[in-house]
Amino acid sequence: MQRLQVISGHLCPPSTGEKRSVRPSDCAAAAAVNGPDDVVVVHGLRTPIGKAKRGAFKDTTPDELLSAVMSAVVKDAGVSPHLLGDVCVGNVLQPGAGALMARVAHFLSGFPDSVPVYTVNRQCSSGLQAVLNIAGAIRSGSIDLGLACGVESMSLRSVANPGDLSSRLADNDKARDCVIPMGVTSENVAERFGISREKQDAFALASHQKAARAQASGAFDDEMVAVVAKMAERDGSERQVKVTKDDGVRPGSTPAGLAKLPAVFKPDGTTTAGNSSQVSDGAAALLLARRAVAEALGLPVLGVLRASAVVGVPPDVMGVGPAVAIPEALRRAGLSVSDVDVFEINEAFASQAVYCVEKLGIPWAKVNPNGGAIALGHPLGCTGARQVVTLLHHLRRRRARAYGVVSMCVGTGMGAAAVFEYPGQ
Repeated sequence: MQRLQVISGHLCPPSTGEKRSVRPSDCAAAAAVNGPDDVVVVHGLRTPIGKAKRGAFKDTTPDELLSAVMSAVVKDAGVSPHLLGDVCVGNVLQPGAGALMARVAHFLSGFPDSVPVYTVNRQCSSGLQAVLNIAGAIRSGSIDLGLACGVESMSLRSVANPGDLSSRLADNDKARDCVIPMGVTSENVAERFGISREKQDAFALASHQKAARAQASGAFDDEMVAVVAKMAERDGSERQVKVTKDDGVRPGSTPAGLAKLPAVFKPDGTTTAGNSSQVSDGAAALLLARRAVAEALGLPVLGVLRASAVVGVPPDVMGVGPAVAIPEALRRAGLSVSDVDVFEINEAFASQAVYCVEKLGIPWAKVNPNGGAIALGHPLGCTGARQVVTLLHHLRRRRARAYGVVSMCVGTGMGAAAVFEYPGQ
């Protein structure tokens, strides 16, 4: 602590000779100081999100989805893929977290074999973890430019197989809680923290309404790359479709319609298909760089990564993760909830999203202004990257300098969050 106080004195010297202790608020202004080694997001794009097993991408392999955004991001940015120091891809359901799939997508995108690629699986935060991994490589000096991606096909891979686990799992309470169905953890949050069915349905309705407005106004156009997909018909024939919009948004959702849906995970529960995230297919990619390199290449700055945090929480209420991760990320950024303009909190379930927002005292107007996973869908490995893309494009439309937070709960009991700054125009 003594050492931290000395460092704090150098970074934020007091106006008098008095000693001060380290407090995040003391250095809040330091969070906005730009430096040549800042990690900046140059560009980001996502595919439309399709309903799993019956949507536009039900027959599209994840390497094709991933290739669509990888190639589009570097082409749009005018950057040769030869300049990339590394590529990290978040994925959950493919064997080996999709290591082979990612390299195949790499070559389908026309990237050279000299550029490395790897995958990461931190379940629902895998796409955000890919961003943090590339950012870490830039900060360490290992690379100057990298691509962070996320992809998932929940049409072609199921979450049902937990893999090979020890028979001793049943003897350890926390280990056993790791295999509780996610919907049951939603019910646990609702029961333990008093999140009513009415609140959950109202949150779900708002998600669809906001997403429908964003879709109708063209708000998603700048962040989305159209994908030509092949769809198999029941008669065995195949047709090509150009997919240009998310197909899970339901503009016609009503309170009465949501109220009629039965609980899915418990007979007397409150978690329904209507107030849970949709299983989906999709991909997203972001180009990150060291600020000095971005400037040397004449690249724009879409956002600056200011801080991040990953925390652990009890597995049986894994949905509370953002309520713990967001304060830690903000502390590291020297910011408070009131300093943040937009929060992109993944809507795994309405129960946990409502709890986190209420627990942190976040104004509802700042939460998921373009809807979230209840309306758009939650392709597991893609979501974190998709949220960053959506956040930064939304902040750019606002034009003014602003802070945004991306956060999500993580299966087996974790939460992740990252703080971004949009520099303004």
